[in-house]
Amino acid sequence: MKHRRYFGHSTPAKLLLLLIACPLGALADNTWSYHQESDSLSNKTYSFAQSPLPRPGLYDDIMLEIVCKENKLQALIEADDLIASPGSRFNLEYQIDKQTPVTVEMKTLPDSKRKGFTEEFAKHMADDLLTGQAVFIRVNTMLRTVLSISIPLDSVAEPMKHVFADCGLGSSSNNISEPVYSLTVFEQEFNKLPLEQQQQVLAKIKKIMLENR
Repeated sequence: MKHRRYFGHSTPAKLLLLLIACPLGALADNTWSYHQESDSLSNKTYSFAQSPLPRPGLYDDIMLEIVCKENKLQALIEADDLIASPGSRFNLEYQIDKQTPVTVEMKTLPDSKRKGFTEEFAKHMADDLLTGQAVFIRVNTMLRTVLSISIPLDSVAEPMKHVFADCGLGSSSNNISEPVYSLTVFEQEFNKLPLEQQQQVLAKIKKIMLENR
């Protein structure tokens, strides 16, 4: 499979051209985007939801994609640094908001040390991305270093909807049409309530928890 490369030794030159070609507002854009491209080897069209460009200096240069290719869903990670030797397995950990971190096994592409993918965990990971406000990603590399990035998720639903539809999964996830009510949103709204109403909400939650034991 042929995948695009977003980072490399010519990154400074590319960023300079981007600065010249784009208005400053575009560089600050934190939105996910949907794309369709054609594989140069098979001439088959594939689609992907792509994370925003990382903000310089805050984290490592990492990009995440959810890809639909040949009716198979794939999660693809690409970094500017070495991850593992070609065709090697490595661990990626992601955490949605303040939820419990999830570790998945990925494999680098046969011709790359900087790009890895998974098909086995792609759907689960894609569903999780639809449930929060941000995802924090850690990648354990062959040099025993850890690459990390925080990616906003507030604009992921629309591009993901198109990718799911391309893979025949459009109706399988209710998260696409209505984002899951996350713990972070609950805490924000709960803290705005008067003390008396907070106690009432907690009493209802306690009752629900007891009923589901």
